[in-house]
Amino acid sequence: MKLKELITERRNPATENLDTMSALELVTAMNREDAVVPRAIRRVLPQIAKAVDMIAARLAEGGRLIYVGSGTSGRIGALDASECPPTFNTSPEMVQFLIAGGELALTQSAEASEDSAELGRSDMAARDPGNRDIVVGLAASGYTPYTISALEYARSKGASTIAVACNCGSALGKAADIQIEVEVGPEVLTGSSRLKAGTTQKLICNMLTTGAMARMGYVYSNLMVNLHLTNKKLLERGIAILESLANVSRDVALQVLESADMSVPLALVILKAHASKSESVERLRKAKGNVRKAIEG
Repeated sequence: MKLKELITERRNPATENLDTMSALELVTAMNREDAVVPRAIRRVLPQIAKAVDMIAARLAEGGRLIYVGSGTSGRIGALDASECPPTFNTSPEMVQFLIAGGELALTQSAEASEDSAELGRSDMAARDPGNRDIVVGLAASGYTPYTISALEYARSKGASTIAVACNCGSALGKAADIQIEVEVGPEVLTGSSRLKAGTTQKLICNMLTTGAMARMGYVYSNLMVNLHLTNKKLLERGIAILESLANVSRDVALQVLESADMSVPLALVILKAHASKSESVERLRKAKGNVRKAIEG
């Protein structure tokens, strides 16, 4: 790999005077460059959709989604994984992350670890990936040894693999079953992949987990029915969801929610299916947590 040949490492001619720009000129230039990202992602939506279906299928089988990356990419994977339990009330084991340098790398620079293919293999081996799991490798360059070796190891053990990179024809892509490669051009600040490349990866991760959870029925309509009611704001959100979807008063929503052990999905099935608590529990069990299927029986 010749680093200077990668699009993510080239100088951006539009921002060669970055250090002499006024604040308004600078943020205008950044905003203009950022607008490239959604247009570029639009071109790979079929690949992202294929990945969403694959993730949903593996998770429905009891498998795990494991993000792996280094530096900015690793932190983006960690962010998306950590958002799944509060958003969808999933277990921390369902969506996980690996980052080169370990969890210390979330707050401190550990970029030297990204050069170790051996570390990537050993870190992934410790997760014991299998044929029900799916591993998403994140790397702006697409050539990070740690991430490539982790993905290759997981694939050798039967796990499904997805590559998310910002250079086409990448080594990471070649190591994966599904390639999501989005070229967004040189960064405003040369080589700073936390900018457009980072935004690209974040938007794709948003699609992967939100799409998979929706396909699995962890949402109902466009509402977060699987949310965990851990504070006043979330309690009010849960009540509002029941009021809206079941067309009941706030008092009725709260009463049923309390009888359902503060479980929004269970309360929703009770209300929408006109079923008892025990029957609703059984409906959800048979539907594997898919709220719509549980309601429809």
